Amino acid sequence: MIEIRSLTELPSEALSQDDTRYTSTEKYVAHKTEDSQRTVISLELTPLDAPYIKQYPSKDDEEMQRYQQYAREGHSLGAYDGDTLVGLALTEARWWNRTLWLWEFYVAATHRRQGIGLQLMKALAEKARQAGFRVITLETQNTNVPAIAFYRSAGFEIESIDLSFYTNHDVIDGEVAIFMKRKLG
Repeated sequence: MIEIRSLTELPSEALSQDDTRYTSTEKYVAHKTEDSQRTVISLELTPLDAPYIKQYPSKDDEEMQRYQQYAREGHSLGAYDGDTLVGLALTEARWWNRTLWLWEFYVAATHRRQGIGLQLMKALAEKARQAGFRVITLETQNTNVPAIAFYRSAGFEIESIDLSFYTNHDVIDGEVAIFMKRKLG
């Protein structure tokens, strides 16, 4: 039985290497056209010749300290199977615009495809709504099509694209930032 609990401290087992990678067989290709009258930025879902595998680097001490601070804010959630953390929604409150920023979201590989992610997202949305937030915001990559599909199923929509969020050559390198939001009632 999975239990969703508030997190006030980030457990040491959080963000293990297995939970910081993804594989995608397609990606959203970003296109931009611009003239003096109009700017159009679009995404086109395109199959890949070979699967794209992304492994995020391990978090350094500074980032883990920042993540601990976010957990202490009291808006983050964990999904537990007994005493084992199997899912995480790590958030940061941004009160100036009543946004709950979702920094990390995952379900352990051993527990995926069981509805835990949607259960965690539903609980997060309710917690955020009760706390007075108007929206949950997150960033992902155009190459992480499985995550985009999941977030859409959890009520998120693509709201913006940043063509130089990671480097000055994101479009050329083929990986751009996508920002998704779930508006709360």
